[in-house]
Amino acid sequence: MRQNRMILPTLREVPKEAEVTSHKLMLRAGLVRQLVAGVYTYLPLGLRVLKKIENIVREEMNKSGAQELQMSVLQPAELWHETGRWDDYGPELVRLKDRHSRDFVLGPTHEEVITSLIKQEINSYKKLPINVYQIQTKFRDERRPRFGLMRGREFLMKDAYSFHTSYESLSETYDEMYKTYNAIFNRVGLKFRPVQANAGAIGGSGRNHEFMVLADVGEDTIAICDHCDYAANLEQAEAHGAEVAAAGAAPSTEAPAFEKIHTPNTKTIDQLVSTLGLEAQTFFKTLLYVVDDKPVAVVVRGDHEVNELKLKDLFDAKTLELADDATIERVTGAPTGFIGPVGLKNTALVVDKAVAGVQVGVAGANERDYHLQNVVPGRDFALERVADIRNVVEGDTCPSCKEGKIEFYRGIECGHIFELGTKYSVPINATFLDENQKAQTMIMGCYGIGVSRIMSAVLEQSHDDNGIVWPLSIAPFQVHLIPVNVKDETQVKVAEQLYTRLQQQGIEVLMDDRDERAGVKFKDSDLIGLPVRVTVGKMAGDGIVEFKVRQTGESKELTLEQAFEEITGLVLGQ
Repeated sequence: MRQNRMILPTLREVPKEAEVTSHKLMLRAGLVRQLVAGVYTYLPLGLRVLKKIENIVREEMNKSGAQELQMSVLQPAELWHETGRWDDYGPELVRLKDRHSRDFVLGPTHEEVITSLIKQEINSYKKLPINVYQIQTKFRDERRPRFGLMRGREFLMKDAYSFHTSYESLSETYDEMYKTYNAIFNRVGLKFRPVQANAGAIGGSGRNHEFMVLADVGEDTIAICDHCDYAANLEQAEAHGAEVAAAGAAPSTEAPAFEKIHTPNTKTIDQLVSTLGLEAQTFFKTLLYVVDDKPVAVVVRGDHEVNELKLKDLFDAKTLELADDATIERVTGAPTGFIGPVGLKNTALVVDKAVAGVQVGVAGANERDYHLQNVVPGRDFALERVADIRNVVEGDTCPSCKEGKIEFYRGIECGHIFELGTKYSVPINATFLDENQKAQTMIMGCYGIGVSRIMSAVLEQSHDDNGIVWPLSIAPFQVHLIPVNVKDETQVKVAEQLYTRLQQQGIEVLMDDRDERAGVKFKDSDLIGLPVRVTVGKMAGDGIVEFKVRQTGESKELTLEQAFEEITGLVLGQ
């Protein structure tokens, strides 16, 4: 490809709308342009990268035995009503009506569509298991599109779905997809970790893992053990440690009876710590939630935070939200900041394991401007429902090896695999006939990868102060060939010879044949970040060129033949 003819508009200044490194680089290097918030046009350079990522995904999926198909983006609302997700999915679902006022959605995912298809086409155990996938544009009406391709309204995704006669079969395919995803993310050159995760809007009650790319800009917090390979999303990370081990111990018999203390205008844990001179972990923090329209009081230690997804899963709830001030006072008789578990009525009570392990503490008195001291869990309030309902914190003991400590990292979710079970096959009535000709419900798995998001994730990890540093596997071109002076016949002749020879070997070359100053060409080259740069300059008459590796910055002078051998060895030997 000749750069003079290519749509490759590089920018010197950082666009105002770009917040993160990957977005800045994509705009400056001419990979994408924004149409409206969260919607982008891929320019030729960006599209080449996207296609390479897509091809790696396709190759590894095909290798696993999955079959590619293509489903409609436009989906009838009836299918979403069958599974209940028309109401459950929320405002991110892009809904529309056709000219006959029939409801449709633009697919954010395709569980309903594929389950309906397989229900129609597969009716015997002899045709199962089966794993099918597509690579397709998806639509989600994000409330706040941001970070370029990381959180957009329109994005490219690979979604796969497997169907089985047994959970054993599902487990085998899940393990195969786990290996396949590791291969994909390794091939695109990412540093990543598979982590235990929450199923979220997709659902399912079996195993599920997110594939997290490690990056400071990541919106997710990952809890990782410093001793073993345990890793989990903060939403799913299991709390474990000395305080949990002590949960359920007999109530303290040494503590005196609880008593009220006056704490005017002292509502928060920080205020209590300051006023009473006690550590945060001494306090029992009580919060009131409305879970499927019913009040639930939740007690955690003062230095911990409630994990709302764990709480929602505990009740298998559809909706969960913090109660407003009016509801808190109506249910507990006390204003916000003064509620506690002692004597609490008219609500269910859930106690975190860490609280159950505390011998004595301080809690709200369910009376304005008062707290209770010498409160003993199990003596002064019931421990009938004790569960892990808090976020882990750094320094917690690893729940897996029981030896290491939890450390936090930031991550970008680029893939997610699920054991769905029968969440979709039951409401859609997807069944098969078994060996005895009896109808059985199909068991499902689901496996997604954010293809366009991978491009952003790679840029977050692979860049320097000068621009992008593409991994060879997904670079838009493998070689940047730069004749310094296109008016110099010798330089042009040498560059053309090398350009032709490399192309004949199937090597992708971008030749900068623009009539620009050398400094402009080199700055653009560093910004675009192709793996190898070959500069044809003043020594062209002697058959000498400069060979430079973008990743290491290593530069050396070579003969044309040496440069050709270096490039073919590097590119064709990958």
